[in-house]
Amino acid sequence: MSGVPDGTAGVPSAPRGGAYEVRVAEHATDREACFAVRKDVFVGEQGVPEDIEYDAYDPGALHVLAVREDGVPLGTGRLLEGEAAAAKVGGDPAVGSLGRLAVTREARGFGVGAALVRAIEAAARARGLAAVDLHAQTHALGFYERLGYVAYGPEFADAGMPHRAMRKAL
Repeated sequence: MSGVPDGTAGVPSAPRGGAYEVRVAEHATDREACFAVRKDVFVGEQGVPEDIEYDAYDPGALHVLAVREDGVPLGTGRLLEGEAAAAKVGGDPAVGSLGRLAVTREARGFGVGAALVRAIEAAARARGLAAVDLHAQTHALGFYERLGYVAYGPEFADAGMPHRAMRKAL
């Protein structure tokens, strides 16, 4: 599955260049790549303890992966739905939970994050969900607002970092 209509999106002047695709991580190697990106970004860069980065939701989640033509992983994100999402979205079964969105340092600023969000939204629509909720680090609020998400509720700490809940109707 791709987050863009033609299956690829150009990455203008991306380091070591090339186009990339966003796809559902259906195979073990893709899931491993997703977890490696998360480890680099959340554990390595942001100092999130590894024991809380990976959770019981991972096995049942839909994971998406952005990968460059040459196979280098660029970013990832996941969608939770049903009971897995209920606790995060106020119990509404029609709302999915977007989370663990991470883009490698070298791929930031080239549209990879937005392509991942679009792919997760497309997957949520395909599953009949009416909205997507997320918990955004406060420094990323503008990114999500540009994609149509609206913040609600008070700021809260997650993994020691300030976050806000956000939602977008699909």
